[in-house]
Amino acid sequence: MTTTIDEYLEDLAAQAGIRIEYAHLRHSRDGESYTDRKLIRLRPGMAARLHRCVLAHELAHHAFGDVPSHFGPVHSKQERRADEWAALRLISPADYRHVEELHSGHLGAMALELGVMRSIVEAFQAVLLRLGDTVYVRPKMGAGNWAHREDVA
Repeated sequence: MTTTIDEYLEDLAAQAGIRIEYAHLRHSRDGESYTDRKLIRLRPGMAARLHRCVLAHELAHHAFGDVPSHFGPVHSKQERRADEWAALRLISPADYRHVEELHSGHLGAMALELGVMRSIVEAFQAVLLRLGDTVYVRPKMGAGNWAHREDVA
C-alpha cells in the first residue's frame, strides 16, 4: 500500500531526476546509491516500512552528493547523516511527540506506529536536544538557530 510519504519520496526522486531500479544487490544490501549516475537500486520485496526508510536513506546520499568511501570515519559520517536526513523527512515533531507519549518511549512500538524502522526513530532522537521543558530539532549555536521547537512541560 502506497502512503502519502511514499509518494513524497518518489516525487523527490523524480524532481531530482533520480531513477529507482529494483535488483538483487551484492552483500545482502537493501539499497545502493550511484550519485554520479542519478540512480538508486533497491532490493525487491522489502516490507513497506523498510522500503520507505531505505529509499529515504538513499535519497539523502544524493542530496549530499556522497561518494562511497572505504575510509571508516567518512563512511560512518555519511551513513549517520543519511539516516538523520531520512528521519527528518519521515517523522514530524508532532507525530514523534504523540507516539512517544502513547508508547512511553518504547522504540519498537514507536517505530511501528510511525511506519519506519527503529534505526530511523533513533536517528530522529539523535537530532533532538532537550533543555528543561523544551525540545529542539537540529539545534545549532546561537539564539534562535533550530529547525523546530516544542514545549513539552
